[in-house]
Amino acid sequence: MKILIVEDEIELQQLMVEFLSKEGFLLEVAANFSEGLEKMSLYQYACILLDITLPDGSGMKLLQSLRERGDSTPVVIISAKGSIDDKVEGLNLGADDYLPKPFHLAELLARIKSAVRRHNNHVDNRVTYKNVVLVPDDRSVLVDGNVLQLNRKEFDVLYYFIIRPEKLVQKALLAESIWGDAVDQADSLNFIYSQIKNLRKKLRDYDAEVDIQAVYGVGYKLV
Repeated sequence: MKILIVEDEIELQQLMVEFLSKEGFLLEVAANFSEGLEKMSLYQYACILLDITLPDGSGMKLLQSLRERGDSTPVVIISAKGSIDDKVEGLNLGADDYLPKPFHLAELLARIKSAVRRHNNHVDNRVTYKNVVLVPDDRSVLVDGNVLQLNRKEFDVLYYFIIRPEKLVQKALLAESIWGDAVDQADSLNFIYSQIKNLRKKLRDYDAEVDIQAVYGVGYKLV
């Protein structure tokens, strides 16, 4: 489950990353309005933790932009602004929760889980393409009704492609989306090849009517 943290206080940002990583989440961070807007426009997240006061803009504007384009990703506002007016404004713009600073990390975790759970209860987000059905809620994959066992990254890769059928995905963009900011530490992107190779074999073994096709020198697409 991938979470975006939009927070300009670097110490708090790092504390949240360290804590939530230990809880099994994949984290991406943005330290200002511009970075937050770019990541929210390009990638899908299970939840967004959003500060209101950013160096180059308002977190409220980011929330408004997200909702205006029909994106229902759960958003938990984390802010030193604890006034009722700010809380009401955030909730009216479509925030799922509002957590004033300072807060305990255990409470933040509970708020994240609650927001994601409420979102999933209202959305049937299973994805079907050809004879493959992917269920994000329990991270399961069915091919003609038979359970296809995938590891965590194989599931994430298939999910990324199945919601973008027939669309060419650049290798670097795929790496950032699945492996997060940690991909910057990798010497190369060759690890993607082995993940996709294993995934393709499993799909073939189950007679899936989909395949991930390599586009030489560019990336991949689901066909």
